[in-house]
Amino acid sequence: MQNMLTIISNALCRITGRNAGAQTVSELLVDLSEYVNVTSPAAPALAQNQRQPPKPPPVSAGAPAPELVSSQSDQLDRPGARVVVSRSFADFTPQATFDIKKCDVHRLEEGPPLKAELTREQGLEYYRIMQTVRRMELKADQLYKQKIIRGFCHLYDGQEACAAGIEAAITPNDHLITAYRAHGYTFTRGVPVKEILAELTGRKGGVAKGKGGSMHMYAPHFYGGNGIVGAQAPLGAGIALACQYQGNNQVCVTLYGDGAANQGQLFESFNMAALWKLPCIFICENNKYGMGTSVERASACTDYYKRGDFIPGIRVDGMDVLCVREATKFAADHCRSGKGPIVMELQTYRYHGHSMSDPGVSYRTREEIQEVRSKSDPITLLKDRMLSNNMASAEEFKEMDVAIRKEVEEAAQFATSDPEPPLEELCNHIFSNSPPLEVRGIHPWSTLKSVS
Repeated sequence: MQNMLTIISNALCRITGRNAGAQTVSELLVDLSEYVNVTSPAAPALAQNQRQPPKPPPVSAGAPAPELVSSQSDQLDRPGARVVVSRSFADFTPQATFDIKKCDVHRLEEGPPLKAELTREQGLEYYRIMQTVRRMELKADQLYKQKIIRGFCHLYDGQEACAAGIEAAITPNDHLITAYRAHGYTFTRGVPVKEILAELTGRKGGVAKGKGGSMHMYAPHFYGGNGIVGAQAPLGAGIALACQYQGNNQVCVTLYGDGAANQGQLFESFNMAALWKLPCIFICENNKYGMGTSVERASACTDYYKRGDFIPGIRVDGMDVLCVREATKFAADHCRSGKGPIVMELQTYRYHGHSMSDPGVSYRTREEIQEVRSKSDPITLLKDRMLSNNMASAEEFKEMDVAIRKEVEEAAQFATSDPEPPLEELCNHIFSNSPPLEVRGIHPWSTLKSVS
Protein backbone atom coordinates (compact mmCIF):
# COMPACT_ATOMS: atom_id res chain seq x y z
CA MET A 1 0.00 0.00 0.00
CA GLN A 2 2.82 2.35 0.93
CA ASN A 3 4.55 1.63 -2.40
CA MET A 4 1.37 2.52 -4.27
CA LEU A 5 1.05 5.81 -2.36
CA THR A 6 4.65 6.65 -3.19
CA ILE A 7 4.17 5.92 -6.92
CA ILE A 8 1.03 8.07 -7.18
CA SER A 9 2.57 10.84 -5.07
CA ASN A 10 5.65 10.96 -7.30
CA ALA A 11 3.45 11.10 -10.40
CA LEU A 12 1.62 14.11 -8.95
CA CYS A 13 4.94 15.72 -8.21
CA ARG A 14 6.05 15.39 -11.82
CA ILE A 15 2.72 16.69 -13.17
CA THR A 16 2.31 19.70 -10.88
CA GLY A 17 5.99 20.60 -10.56
CA ARG A 18 5.94 20.74 -6.76
CA ASN A 19 6.56 18.35 -3.88
CA ALA A 20 3.57 16.14 -3.14
CA GLY A 21 5.02 13.73 -0.62
CA ALA A 22 1.81 12.10 0.58
CA GLN A 23 2.34 9.53 3.31
CA THR A 24 -1.29 8.58 3.94
CA VAL A 25 -4.42 8.08 1.88
CA SER A 26 -5.94 11.29 3.26
CA GLU A 27 -2.86 13.32 2.28
CA LEU A 28 -3.00 11.81 -1.22
CA LEU A 29 -6.67 12.81 -1.58
CA VAL A 30 -5.81 16.37 -0.58
CA ASP A 31 -3.08 16.48 -3.22
CA LEU A 32 -5.46 15.08 -5.84
CA SER A 33 -8.16 17.63 -4.98
CA GLU A 34 -5.68 20.48 -5.30
CA TYR A 35 -4.55 19.17 -8.70
CA VAL A 36 -8.17 18.91 -9.87
CA ASN A 37 -8.79 22.50 -8.77
CA VAL A 38 -5.92 23.61 -10.98
CA THR A 39 -6.88 21.63 -14.08
CA SER A 40 -10.66 21.31 -13.86
CA PRO A 41 -12.57 22.99 -16.73
CA ALA A 42 -15.41 23.65 -14.32
CA ALA A 43 -13.43 25.71 -11.81
CA PRO A 44 -15.74 28.74 -11.56
CA ALA A 45 -13.16 31.36 -10.69
CA LEU A 46 -10.80 30.36 -13.50
CA ALA A 47 -13.60 30.00 -16.01
CA GLN A 48 -14.88 33.43 -15.16
CA ASN A 49 -11.44 35.03 -15.46
CA GLN A 50 -10.46 33.17 -18.60
CA ARG A 51 -13.79 33.58 -20.46
CA GLN A 52 -13.39 35.99 -23.35
CA PRO A 53 -16.03 38.73 -23.45
CA PRO A 54 -17.79 39.70 -26.66
CA LYS A 55 -15.71 42.90 -26.77
CA PRO A 56 -11.95 42.93 -26.15
CA PRO A 57 -10.75 44.46 -22.87
CA PRO A 58 -9.61 48.10 -23.17
CA VAL A 59 -6.16 47.57 -21.70
CA SER A 60 -4.86 44.74 -23.85
CA ALA A 61 -7.32 44.44 -26.72
CA GLY A 62 -4.73 42.81 -28.96
CA ALA A 63 -3.43 40.28 -26.44
CA PRO A 64 -3.41 36.82 -27.98
CA ALA A 65 -4.99 33.88 -26.19
CA PRO A 66 -1.67 32.24 -25.17
CA GLU A 67 -0.74 35.37 -23.15
CA LEU A 68 -4.01 35.22 -21.29
CA VAL A 69 -3.43 31.58 -20.40
CA SER A 70 0.14 32.17 -19.26
CA SER A 71 -0.88 35.10 -17.06
CA GLN A 72 -3.44 32.84 -15.39
CA SER A 73 -0.72 30.27 -14.83
CA ASP A 74 1.52 32.94 -13.25
CA GLN A 75 -1.22 33.75 -10.77
CA LEU A 76 -1.32 30.10 -9.75
CA ASP A 77 2.44 30.28 -9.04
CA ARG A 78 2.83 26.59 -9.66
CA PRO A 79 5.50 25.62 -12.23
CA GLY A 80 4.10 23.12 -14.71
CA ALA A 81 0.48 23.72 -13.67
CA ARG A 82 -2.02 23.40 -16.52
CA VAL A 83 -5.06 25.64 -17.05
CA VAL A 84 -7.94 24.08 -18.99
CA VAL A 85 -10.94 26.29 -19.66
CA SER A 86 -14.04 25.30 -21.60
CA ARG A 87 -17.24 27.17 -22.36
CA SER A 88 -20.60 25.50 -22.21
CA PHE A 89 -23.49 26.35 -24.51
CA ALA A 90 -25.02 28.29 -21.62
CA ASP A 91 -22.21 30.83 -21.92
CA PHE A 92 -23.34 31.95 -25.38
CA THR A 93 -26.20 34.17 -26.48
CA PRO A 94 -28.76 31.75 -27.97
CA GLN A 95 -30.45 34.31 -30.23
CA ALA A 96 -29.95 37.88 -31.41
CA THR A 97 -31.66 40.40 -33.68
CA PHE A 98 -29.66 42.32 -36.27
CA ASP A 99 -30.37 45.36 -38.40
CA ILE A 100 -30.10 44.59 -42.10
CA LYS A 101 -29.88 46.84 -45.13
CA LYS A 102 -33.15 48.15 -46.53
CA CYS A 103 -34.06 46.64 -49.89
CA ASP A 104 -35.03 48.79 -52.85
CA VAL A 105 -38.48 47.83 -54.09
CA HIS A 106 -40.37 48.05 -57.38
CA ARG A 107 -44.17 47.90 -57.62
CA LEU A 108 -44.41 46.92 -53.96
CA GLU A 109 -45.93 48.90 -51.09
CA GLU A 110 -43.45 47.44 -48.62
CA GLY A 111 -40.40 45.23 -48.79
CA PRO A 112 -38.68 42.68 -46.58
CA PRO A 113 -38.17 43.49 -42.87
CA LEU A 114 -35.30 45.67 -41.67
CA LYS A 115 -34.38 43.32 -38.83
CA ALA A 116 -33.44 39.66 -38.89
CA GLU A 117 -33.38 37.17 -36.04
CA LEU A 118 -30.53 34.71 -35.87
CA THR A 119 -30.15 31.78 -33.51
CA ARG A 120 -26.75 30.45 -32.57
CA GLU A 121 -27.46 27.15 -34.35
CA GLN A 122 -28.53 28.93 -37.53
CA GLY A 123 -25.44 31.13 -37.50
CA LEU A 124 -23.08 28.20 -37.11
CA GLU A 125 -24.85 26.32 -39.89
CA TYR A 126 -24.71 29.29 -42.28
CA TYR A 127 -21.02 29.70 -41.48
CA ARG A 128 -20.36 26.00 -42.11
CA ILE A 129 -22.15 26.12 -45.47
CA MET A 130 -20.40 29.26 -46.71
CA GLN A 131 -16.97 28.22 -45.49
CA THR A 132 -17.36 24.76 -47.04
CA VAL A 133 -18.29 26.28 -50.39
CA ARG A 134 -15.34 28.68 -50.13
CA ARG A 135 -12.86 25.89 -49.35
CA MET A 136 -14.34 23.63 -52.01
CA GLU A 137 -13.96 26.31 -54.68
CA LEU A 138 -10.39 27.09 -53.65
CA LYS A 139 -9.59 23.38 -53.90
CA ALA A 140 -11.19 23.27 -57.36
CA ASP A 141 -8.98 26.21 -58.35
CA GLN A 142 -5.92 24.28 -57.18
CA LEU A 143 -6.93 21.07 -59.00
CA TYR A 144 -7.62 23.04 -62.18
CA LYS A 145 -4.19 24.65 -62.10
CA GLN A 146 -2.70 21.18 -61.64
CA LYS A 147 -4.61 20.17 -64.81
CA ILE A 148 -6.59 17.55 -62.91
CA ILE A 149 -9.82 19.43 -63.65
CA ARG A 150 -10.16 20.36 -67.32
CA GLY A 151 -12.63 22.26 -69.48
CA PHE A 152 -15.05 24.94 -68.32
CA CYS A 153 -15.01 25.75 -64.62
CA HIS A 154 -16.78 28.75 -63.04
CA LEU A 155 -16.06 29.31 -59.35
CA TYR A 156 -18.48 30.72 -56.77
CA ASP A 157 -16.21 32.13 -54.04
CA GLY A 158 -17.39 35.54 -52.89
CA GLN A 159 -21.05 34.81 -53.62
CA GLU A 160 -21.62 32.23 -50.87
CA ALA A 161 -24.21 34.34 -49.01
CA CYS A 162 -26.55 34.07 -52.00
CA ALA A 163 -26.69 30.27 -51.99
CA ALA A 164 -26.78 29.95 -48.19
CA GLY A 165 -29.41 32.66 -47.74
CA ILE A 166 -31.71 31.35 -50.47
CA GLU A 167 -31.54 27.78 -49.19
CA ALA A 168 -32.32 28.95 -45.64
CA ALA A 169 -35.52 30.62 -46.87
CA ILE A 170 -37.03 27.82 -48.97
CA THR A 171 -37.88 24.19 -48.28
CA PRO A 172 -36.08 21.10 -49.64
CA ASN A 173 -39.21 20.41 -51.71
CA ASP A 174 -39.03 23.77 -53.47
CA HIS A 175 -37.23 23.83 -56.80
CA LEU A 176 -34.07 25.59 -57.95
CA ILE A 177 -32.39 26.01 -61.32
CA THR A 178 -29.33 28.11 -62.07
CA ALA A 179 -26.68 28.87 -64.68
CA TYR A 180 -23.20 27.37 -65.06
CA ARG A 181 -21.77 28.82 -61.79
CA ALA A 182 -23.51 26.01 -59.96
CA HIS A 183 -21.12 24.39 -57.45
CA GLY A 184 -22.45 26.34 -54.45
CA TYR A 185 -26.08 25.49 -55.15
CA THR A 186 -25.22 21.86 -55.79
CA PHE A 187 -23.82 21.73 -52.26
CA THR A 188 -26.70 23.59 -50.60
CA ARG A 189 -29.16 21.27 -52.34
CA GLY A 190 -27.60 18.35 -50.50
CA VAL A 191 -24.79 16.93 -52.67
CA PRO A 192 -21.61 16.05 -50.68
CA VAL A 193 -18.35 17.84 -51.43
CA LYS A 194 -16.66 14.65 -52.61
CA GLU A 195 -19.32 14.04 -55.27
CA ILE A 196 -18.98 17.62 -56.52
CA LEU A 197 -15.18 17.45 -56.78
CA ALA A 198 -15.36 13.98 -58.30
CA GLU A 199 -17.72 15.34 -60.96
CA LEU A 200 -15.24 18.13 -61.68
CA THR A 201 -12.48 15.56 -62.19
CA GLY A 202 -14.73 13.35 -64.34
CA ARG A 203 -14.82 10.36 -62.01
CA LYS A 204 -17.38 7.62 -61.63
CA GLY A 205 -18.29 8.73 -58.11
CA GLY A 206 -19.31 12.20 -59.26
CA VAL A 207 -22.85 13.46 -58.81
CA ALA A 208 -23.50 12.99 -62.56
CA LYS A 209 -21.32 9.86 -62.81
CA GLY A 210 -18.43 11.93 -64.15
CA LYS A 211 -20.23 12.85 -67.37
CA GLY A 212 -21.62 16.28 -66.50
CA GLY A 213 -18.62 18.25 -65.33
CA SER A 214 -18.68 21.70 -63.80
CA MET A 215 -21.83 23.01 -65.49
CA HIS A 216 -24.12 19.97 -65.29
CA MET A 217 -24.76 18.82 -61.74
CA TYR A 218 -28.16 17.75 -60.47
CA ALA A 219 -29.95 16.68 -57.30
CA PRO A 220 -33.57 16.16 -56.23
CA HIS A 221 -35.45 19.41 -56.94
CA PHE A 222 -32.25 20.89 -58.40
CA TYR A 223 -32.09 21.12 -62.19
CA GLY A 224 -28.52 22.30 -62.71
CA GLY A 225 -26.22 23.79 -63.91
CA ASN A 226 -27.06 25.01 -67.48
CA GLY A 227 -24.35 25.87 -69.99
CA ILE A 228 -26.41 28.03 -72.35
CA VAL A 229 -26.60 31.65 -71.21
CA GLY A 230 -30.11 32.46 -70.00
CA ALA A 231 -31.59 29.10 -71.08
CA GLN A 232 -32.53 28.21 -67.50
CA ALA A 233 -35.06 31.07 -67.30
CA PRO A 234 -37.78 29.49 -69.48
CA LEU A 235 -37.05 26.11 -67.88
CA GLY A 236 -37.59 27.64 -64.45
CA ALA A 237 -40.87 29.16 -65.59
CA GLY A 238 -41.89 25.70 -66.79
CA ILE A 239 -41.07 24.17 -63.42
CA ALA A 240 -43.16 26.86 -61.75
CA LEU A 241 -46.01 26.02 -64.15
CA ALA A 242 -45.79 22.40 -63.01
CA CYS A 243 -45.96 23.53 -59.36
CA GLN A 244 -49.07 25.58 -60.11
CA TYR A 245 -50.65 22.74 -62.09
CA GLN A 246 -50.04 20.22 -59.32
CA GLY A 247 -51.20 22.62 -56.61
CA ASN A 248 -48.40 21.64 -54.25
CA ASN A 249 -47.69 25.17 -52.86
CA GLN A 250 -44.08 24.91 -54.03
CA VAL A 251 -42.04 27.64 -55.73
CA CYS A 252 -39.23 27.59 -58.26
CA VAL A 253 -36.15 29.74 -57.74
CA THR A 254 -34.76 30.63 -61.17
CA LEU A 255 -31.28 32.16 -61.07
CA TYR A 256 -29.36 33.98 -63.78
CA GLY A 257 -26.51 36.46 -63.94
CA ASP A 258 -26.29 40.09 -64.96
CA GLY A 259 -24.74 38.92 -68.23
CA ALA A 260 -27.86 36.89 -69.05
CA ALA A 261 -30.22 39.69 -67.99
CA ASN A 262 -30.29 41.07 -71.55
CA GLN A 263 -31.35 37.76 -73.13
CA GLY A 264 -34.64 37.82 -75.01
CA GLN A 265 -35.76 34.47 -73.61
CA LEU A 266 -35.67 35.96 -70.11
CA PHE A 267 -38.24 38.60 -71.03
CA GLU A 268 -40.40 35.97 -72.74
CA SER A 269 -40.33 34.01 -69.48
CA PHE A 270 -41.24 37.15 -67.51
CA ASN A 271 -44.24 37.72 -69.74
CA MET A 272 -45.59 34.17 -69.50
CA ALA A 273 -44.97 33.96 -65.75
CA ALA A 274 -46.84 37.23 -65.18
CA LEU A 275 -49.74 36.24 -67.45
CA TRP A 276 -50.25 32.92 -65.65
CA LYS A 277 -49.20 34.16 -62.17
CA LEU A 278 -46.61 31.43 -61.86
CA PRO A 279 -44.92 30.85 -58.45
CA CYS A 280 -41.48 31.72 -59.80
CA ILE A 281 -38.77 33.76 -58.07
CA PHE A 282 -36.50 35.15 -60.77
CA ILE A 283 -33.16 36.02 -59.16
CA CYS A 284 -30.43 37.99 -60.89
CA GLU A 285 -27.05 37.43 -59.22
CA ASN A 286 -25.45 40.72 -60.16
CA ASN A 287 -21.72 40.22 -59.55
CA LYS A 288 -20.91 43.42 -61.48
CA TYR A 289 -19.30 41.77 -64.52
CA GLY A 290 -20.69 39.62 -67.31
CA MET A 291 -17.55 37.74 -68.32
CA GLY A 292 -15.18 40.70 -68.68
CA THR A 293 -17.75 43.43 -69.30
CA SER A 294 -18.98 45.67 -66.50
CA VAL A 295 -22.73 46.06 -66.11
CA GLU A 296 -22.48 49.76 -67.00
CA ARG A 297 -21.00 48.90 -70.41
CA ALA A 298 -23.47 46.09 -71.11
CA SER A 299 -26.85 47.39 -69.92
CA ALA A 300 -28.67 50.64 -70.60
CA CYS A 301 -30.52 50.08 -67.32
CA THR A 302 -28.62 48.43 -64.47
CA ASP A 303 -31.63 48.30 -62.12
CA TYR A 304 -32.14 44.62 -62.78
CA TYR A 305 -34.86 44.29 -60.15
CA LYS A 306 -37.01 46.61 -62.31
CA ARG A 307 -36.46 44.64 -65.50
CA GLY A 308 -39.69 42.69 -65.01
CA ASP A 309 -41.53 45.99 -65.57
CA PHE A 310 -45.00 44.73 -64.64
CA ILE A 311 -43.52 42.17 -62.19
CA PRO A 312 -42.69 43.39 -58.65
CA GLY A 313 -39.01 43.48 -57.77
CA ILE A 314 -36.58 43.94 -54.88
CA ARG A 315 -32.86 44.76 -54.80
CA VAL A 316 -30.95 43.01 -52.02
CA ASP A 317 -27.50 43.13 -50.43
CA GLY A 318 -26.22 39.80 -51.71
CA MET A 319 -23.15 39.83 -49.46
CA ASP A 320 -25.26 39.55 -46.28
CA VAL A 321 -26.67 36.07 -45.70
CA LEU A 322 -29.39 37.42 -43.38
CA CYS A 323 -30.49 40.03 -45.88
CA VAL A 324 -30.69 37.38 -48.61
CA ARG A 325 -32.62 35.02 -46.33
CA GLU A 326 -35.23 37.60 -45.33
CA ALA A 327 -35.69 38.84 -48.90
CA THR A 328 -36.10 35.30 -50.22
CA LYS A 329 -38.65 34.50 -47.51
CA PHE A 330 -40.54 37.62 -48.54
CA ALA A 331 -40.41 36.60 -52.20
CA ALA A 332 -41.48 33.01 -51.48
CA ASP A 333 -44.46 34.21 -49.42
CA HIS A 334 -45.40 36.52 -52.30
CA CYS A 335 -45.41 33.60 -54.75
CA ARG A 336 -47.16 31.13 -52.46
CA SER A 337 -49.97 33.60 -51.83
CA GLY A 338 -50.94 33.46 -55.51
CA LYS A 339 -49.67 36.93 -56.46
CA GLY A 340 -47.50 35.59 -59.27
CA PRO A 341 -43.77 35.94 -59.93
CA ILE A 342 -41.28 38.34 -58.39
CA VAL A 343 -37.82 39.52 -59.50
CA MET A 344 -34.90 39.76 -57.06
CA GLU A 345 -31.53 41.35 -57.74
CA LEU A 346 -28.73 40.19 -55.44
CA GLN A 347 -25.82 42.62 -55.46
CA THR A 348 -22.82 40.35 -54.98
CA TYR A 349 -19.23 39.91 -56.14
CA ARG A 350 -17.05 37.07 -57.42
CA TYR A 351 -13.43 36.90 -56.31
CA HIS A 352 -12.22 34.73 -59.17
CA GLY A 353 -12.48 35.57 -62.84
CA HIS A 354 -15.50 34.64 -64.92
CA SER A 355 -14.02 31.20 -65.51
CA MET A 356 -10.64 29.61 -64.93
CA SER A 357 -9.42 30.94 -68.27
CA ASP A 358 -10.05 34.49 -67.03
CA PRO A 359 -7.45 35.91 -64.62
CA GLY A 360 -10.06 38.45 -63.54
CA VAL A 361 -7.75 41.46 -63.33
CA SER A 362 -7.69 42.75 -66.92
CA TYR A 363 -11.00 44.59 -66.54
CA ARG A 364 -10.84 45.36 -62.81
CA THR A 365 -8.02 46.13 -60.41
CA ARG A 366 -6.60 43.93 -57.69
CA GLU A 367 -7.30 46.79 -55.29
CA GLU A 368 -11.01 46.62 -56.14
CA ILE A 369 -11.12 42.91 -55.35
CA GLN A 370 -9.19 43.40 -52.12
CA GLU A 371 -11.49 46.21 -51.02
CA VAL A 372 -14.56 44.01 -51.41
CA ARG A 373 -12.79 41.20 -49.52
CA SER A 374 -11.88 43.49 -46.64
CA LYS A 375 -15.19 45.35 -46.34
CA SER A 376 -17.96 43.05 -47.58
CA ASP A 377 -16.84 39.43 -47.34
CA PRO A 378 -19.99 37.42 -46.47
CA ILE A 379 -18.21 34.90 -44.24
CA THR A 380 -16.33 37.54 -42.27
CA LEU A 381 -19.51 39.60 -41.87
CA LEU A 382 -21.41 36.70 -40.29
CA LYS A 383 -18.45 35.67 -38.13
CA ASP A 384 -17.95 39.19 -36.77
CA ARG A 385 -21.65 39.52 -35.98
CA MET A 386 -21.65 36.31 -33.97
CA LEU A 387 -18.42 37.09 -32.12
CA SER A 388 -19.46 40.62 -31.21
CA ASN A 389 -22.77 39.33 -29.82
CA ASN A 390 -21.21 36.44 -27.88
CA MET A 391 -22.98 33.83 -30.03
CA ALA A 392 -19.81 31.79 -30.59
CA SER A 393 -16.12 31.81 -29.75
CA ALA A 394 -13.12 32.28 -32.00
CA GLU A 395 -11.91 28.82 -30.99
CA GLU A 396 -15.20 27.32 -32.16
CA PHE A 397 -14.82 28.87 -35.58
CA LYS A 398 -11.22 27.65 -35.77
CA GLU A 399 -12.36 24.11 -34.99
CA MET A 400 -14.99 24.32 -37.71
CA ASP A 401 -12.40 25.60 -40.17
CA VAL A 402 -10.10 22.68 -39.38
CA ALA A 403 -12.92 20.17 -39.83
CA ILE A 404 -13.98 21.76 -43.13
CA ARG A 405 -10.43 21.74 -44.47
CA LYS A 406 -10.16 18.08 -43.56
CA GLU A 407 -13.46 17.28 -45.28
CA VAL A 408 -12.39 19.07 -48.46
CA GLU A 409 -8.95 17.42 -48.46
CA GLU A 410 -10.52 13.98 -48.10
CA ALA A 411 -12.97 14.83 -50.89
CA ALA A 412 -10.07 15.87 -53.11
CA GLN A 413 -8.32 12.57 -52.40
CA PHE A 414 -11.46 10.73 -53.47
CA ALA A 415 -11.85 12.91 -56.56
CA THR A 416 -8.33 12.11 -57.73
CA SER A 417 -8.31 8.40 -56.88
CA ASP A 418 -11.81 7.31 -57.92
CA PRO A 419 -11.82 5.55 -61.34
CA GLU A 420 -13.12 7.21 -64.48
CA PRO A 421 -16.36 5.80 -65.92
CA PRO A 422 -15.76 3.01 -68.46
CA LEU A 423 -16.59 3.53 -72.12
CA GLU A 424 -19.50 1.10 -72.02
CA GLU A 425 -21.32 3.45 -69.61
CA LEU A 426 -20.96 6.45 -71.91
CA CYS A 427 -24.57 6.39 -73.08
CA ASN A 428 -26.23 5.33 -69.85
CA HIS A 429 -29.04 7.40 -68.33
CA ILE A 430 -30.18 9.02 -71.59
CA PHE A 431 -33.75 8.10 -70.69
CA SER A 432 -35.40 7.51 -67.34
CA ASN A 433 -36.78 4.10 -66.42
CA SER A 434 -36.40 2.68 -69.92
CA PRO A 435 -35.31 -0.78 -71.06
CA PRO A 436 -31.75 -0.92 -72.43
CA LEU A 437 -31.43 0.80 -75.80
CA GLU A 438 -28.84 0.50 -78.55
CA VAL A 439 -27.16 3.83 -79.26
CA ARG A 440 -24.96 4.65 -82.20
CA GLY A 441 -21.33 5.00 -81.23
CA ILE A 442 -18.55 7.07 -82.81
CA HIS A 443 -19.28 5.62 -86.27
CA PRO A 444 -22.30 3.87 -87.87
CA TRP A 445 -20.90 0.39 -87.27
CA SER A 446 -20.32 0.71 -83.54
CA THR A 447 -23.11 0.54 -81.03
CA LEU A 448 -23.35 1.16 -77.33
CA LYS A 449 -26.09 0.33 -74.88
CA SER A 450 -28.01 2.89 -72.84
CA VAL A 451 -29.02 1.58 -69.43
CA SER A 452 -31.18 3.72 -67.14
